[in-house]
Amino acid sequence: MFYPLIGITCGEDDLNFFVRRFYAQAVEALGGAPVFLPSVQRRSSWGKFLEVLDGLILSGGVDVDPFFFGEEPVKGMGEITPFRDQFEIFFVKEFFPLNRPILAVCRGVQVLNVSLGGTIFQDIDAQVPNILKHFQRAPRPHPTHSVNVVPDTKLSAILPEEQWRVNSFHHQAVNGLAPGLVVSALAPDGIIEAIEGQKHPFALGVQWHPECNWQQDAGSFRLFETFISACRAGRHF
Repeated sequence: MFYPLIGITCGEDDLNFFVRRFYAQAVEALGGAPVFLPSVQRRSSWGKFLEVLDGLILSGGVDVDPFFFGEEPVKGMGEITPFRDQFEIFFVKEFFPLNRPILAVCRGVQVLNVSLGGTIFQDIDAQVPNILKHFQRAPRPHPTHSVNVVPDTKLSAILPEEQWRVNSFHHQAVNGLAPGLVVSALAPDGIIEAIEGQKHPFALGVQWHPECNWQQDAGSFRLFETFISACRAGRHF
């Protein structure tokens, strides 16, 4: 059996690269081989990653530097890691045209959109009126609000129900949608909860965290299962 090699981007601080183990556990359980992608300094290493990966997971994390979408920071913007942003934006710009599968989670949705020319809300609590609570105070696997899945999207084939309940840990969100992307789910307050490549075989971003509840939630399980299947089907060498 072929196990596609799935790159998972890492968070970082002054001393460490890190990523929650749930991503790797989901990938391995559903037939992939996970490998972590630190934002190393030598750009030649970035190209080597591209040569071998069958799929890419843009993991969650801190805020995206507004420099990368042409804005000044608003008061509610949180912590940023600009070199991680630079690394991941490079990866999306190179990986997306290769038509290899991309699964973007939470912060990853913002990175996917910004990389392809879109903009984001730096702080929805300050910039969007009358919104739901999008940063829950509940156990990570527990779904706390609903999303409405857009019909006739790739996501709708994975989550066939028109409405799905999700967990939520974000204060940034997609604002101006990048060319080539479409909205595939919305929260009841109008916040974009999922996006996907219109003509891409599998480039899907979800604002929630399916890695936290893939063992309990059928939709999260199907999301990872479909992603790994796409990586296996699209093996590039």
